[in-house]
Amino acid sequence: MKVIDHIKKSKGDTLFSFEILPPLKGTSIEGLFNSIDRLMEFKPKFIDVTSHREEFIFKKHDSGLLEKIHTRKRPGTVGICAAIQNKFKVDTVPHVICGGFTREETEYALIDLHYLGIDNVLVLRGDAQKADNQFIPENNGHKYAIDLLSQVSALNNGHYLHDEVENTNPSDFCIGVAGYPEKHFESPSLNTDIKRLKSKVEAGAEYVVTQMFFDNKRYFDFVAKCRKAGINVPIIPGLKPIVSKKQLIAIPRNFYLNLPDSLIQAIESAKNPDHVREVGIEWCISQSKELMENKVPVLHYYTMGKGASTERIAKALF
Repeated sequence: MKVIDHIKKSKGDTLFSFEILPPLKGTSIEGLFNSIDRLMEFKPKFIDVTSHREEFIFKKHDSGLLEKIHTRKRPGTVGICAAIQNKFKVDTVPHVICGGFTREETEYALIDLHYLGIDNVLVLRGDAQKADNQFIPENNGHKYAIDLLSQVSALNNGHYLHDEVENTNPSDFCIGVAGYPEKHFESPSLNTDIKRLKSKVEAGAEYVVTQMFFDNKRYFDFVAKCRKAGINVPIIPGLKPIVSKKQLIAIPRNFYLNLPDSLIQAIESAKNPDHVREVGIEWCISQSKELMENKVPVLHYYTMGKGASTERIAKALF
């Protein structure tokens, strides 16, 4: 079922969903299954599965020369989505990204998803390579998420990349996109970012899921500005509990967002790692309760491959 249909069927009740990382190449899927299994009692309506572009590693030969090798550390998004749907009977939302993929490779992945009965995709540009100071698309790849979104929308209308395709079988994906309550770090302003988001909705996006935030006012203000701009699709808040003191530095650095002073002080005052996790969980529960009181459509949790904290939060809410 499509994400948008789950929301419509909820009749105003807040739904539960979460995001997982594919296993590292060479590891078993059983660890992922075990993590998902712990969260199934809370009846998630869909599970997001991230997609990861290639990385570069350098292999040193006996001659002393370094060989640059392309690798994907977390492959298998399409297969993992199919495996989750088969095992748990829950809808999945694969992330489809620009970075590292040509238009043809994207089309092949979308065709596979369509054949597998996967109804949803989250369209994202993706990150730049670690060694690059800006995003560089693949040759014959997409530079912007809206261009990728347009390709998915075209396929939904039966338009494939090459004219020789006849008697086309259109896909029927529900398309989600990302929103940034504190703006995307490359955008000159939040208003500019919202204009770009509106263009994605006009191009076919049916819902928005936000980047994580730790101050609900950021989310409420973002939604109000989106509505004023004419964006009327569901806007799903994305949440993550802090689990370590290191994340006080890592999260703002990696995701370009601010942490509330009171949260920072509580975590810095925590006496041990267990206390830090408790602070992070309780903060996220408090956030979630306020959001539920304000009738958000879904609470979407970024598990980062570790579901124990999300399980604690879900037990307090669902």
